[in-house]
Amino acid sequence: MSDAADNDSSYRVYAPDDDHDFPDAKLNQVLEFVTDDEEIQTYLEAQNVNAVDRMRYNDHGAKHIEIVRNRALNLYDLLKAGSVDFNGARQQGLAEEDESVIIALAATLHDIGHVVHRDEHVYYSIPLAADVLDRVLPEFYGLAETVRMKAEILHAILCHHTPETPLTTEAGVIRVADALDMESGRSRIPYEHGGRGINTLSSQAIRRVTLQPGESSPVLVEIAMTNAAGVYQVDNLLKAKLKGSGLEDEIRIVALNTNENHEQLVERIEL
Repeated sequence: MSDAADNDSSYRVYAPDDDHDFPDAKLNQVLEFVTDDEEIQTYLEAQNVNAVDRMRYNDHGAKHIEIVRNRALNLYDLLKAGSVDFNGARQQGLAEEDESVIIALAATLHDIGHVVHRDEHVYYSIPLAADVLDRVLPEFYGLAETVRMKAEILHAILCHHTPETPLTTEAGVIRVADALDMESGRSRIPYEHGGRGINTLSSQAIRRVTLQPGESSPVLVEIAMTNAAGVYQVDNLLKAKLKGSGLEDEIRIVALNTNENHEQLVERIEL
């Protein structure tokens, strides 16, 4: 599998370099709408100003959203193949095809609260996303379905924030996917600009993150590191997001040290 930067736009796990539609027709329609929507695309650009330009934080703009949405849909694909139940849409009486739409829209809008402030941004994301959803969802759903879809999407957005507890599988997927944007330089943990602290070193140590079917669980997340500093990134970012997601038994994390010089303290760890 190629580096994530080369296949962010794919929506399938098994052929990440192929340019083809996700098998769900409604999801494809929604994704096309999102891509062409000026308001949503402007939010994705504007939400990076506070985070990056003003606070010198890591990227939370369009590229982050693209990566998170792709990996959320990849997780969904693998979990469905492993017969994992998605209770969000089901308990609202929505169709099975709405599961992936909930995930895609939550991934798209989960960080728009950054336009207000980076701090506590998730709580600003809720009213802003609600306004966008009030306009977007009626394009695809009737009134009752719109209300139920909106409820599930907002729940998933809220629960990407670690202190909140996901009550649906869809929300758990968003929570974990948010942490999977962690290759070199893209850490979700803030790093010291120009410094050599552990956050800086660990953020540069993650070479590649891949998702694939697991043998003992539906999903295997394999993380290739160039040195042992990457363990800090995995432990303080991905492990923290997985805990309490409701997907702890469904996702297995393996970190591998790929230093070709074999100057390494850690060969392989499993979380």
